[in-house]
Amino acid sequence: MTVSLILGTVTWLEAIILGIVQGLTEFLPISSSAHLLILSRFTGWGDPGAAFTAVTQIGTELAVIIYFRHDIVRIAKAWLRSLRDQSARGSIDARMGWYVIIGSLPILVLGFLFRDKIETVARNLWLVAFTLIIFGAILGVCDALGSRTKNVDDLNARDGILYGLGQALALIPGVSRSGATISTGLALGYTRESAARYSFLLAIPAVLASGLFEALKIGSDTTAAWGPTLLATAIAFVVGYLVIAWLLRYLVSNTFLPFVIYRIALGLLLIIALLFGVVSPTVV
Repeated sequence: MTVSLILGTVTWLEAIILGIVQGLTEFLPISSSAHLLILSRFTGWGDPGAAFTAVTQIGTELAVIIYFRHDIVRIAKAWLRSLRDQSARGSIDARMGWYVIIGSLPILVLGFLFRDKIETVARNLWLVAFTLIIFGAILGVCDALGSRTKNVDDLNARDGILYGLGQALALIPGVSRSGATISTGLALGYTRESAARYSFLLAIPAVLASGLFEALKIGSDTTAAWGPTLLATAIAFVVGYLVIAWLLRYLVSNTFLPFVIYRIALGLLLIIALLFGVVSPTVV
């Protein structure tokens, strides 16, 4: 099945539900791609496709841009100033601009190199089940053992690269972009809120690039269901914005344990469903 045909099968009702799911799960460390796959397989809608997922993720990233607009403008100005003024290069905002760029390179390069595998082989529910469990456990360990002594001001080039490598793991459905980067941040000693905040900023270039690439690739296809896809994107934006605001408040005084339990439980239930043939691991 091609990306075009997958996009063409998304109905308005499916778009509404998938948009809500995308918005709810993109920023929580539980994997939006896994939830979109699981929902579509269990309902018999079929795989919404990597292209649909990538395009609707633009909506959630627009939520990040709006929510952090003041931070983004400040960082962008400081970074541009540092290009011509050496004395400005030491500020945290100027350095943050470089760290976001550096941290985005791994997922951009690997995503391009393995794009065919991501859209086909990687979208297997057995893989999703095990990545939900394994990376859920990793998040739990990092949350429990991390020192949580660093904040965003302590970010450096090494940590930015390591964050980027963690984010690249999210190319595998079930890993979770926010979960992988937050786990990396916790392992490096950052506070929960700081790890989540940088995770959101780091995702902007990669997700926008991926979504725009897919949009251009299918843009000339007259069979693509652009109406439902854009509706899902708009819904994902609204829901995603609300989730960002809630999660950052939640992390001030709470742990990631509920998300760890949820991931492991969902992974185990998915394995049981696969073993008993309730759902097919791939599109048939």
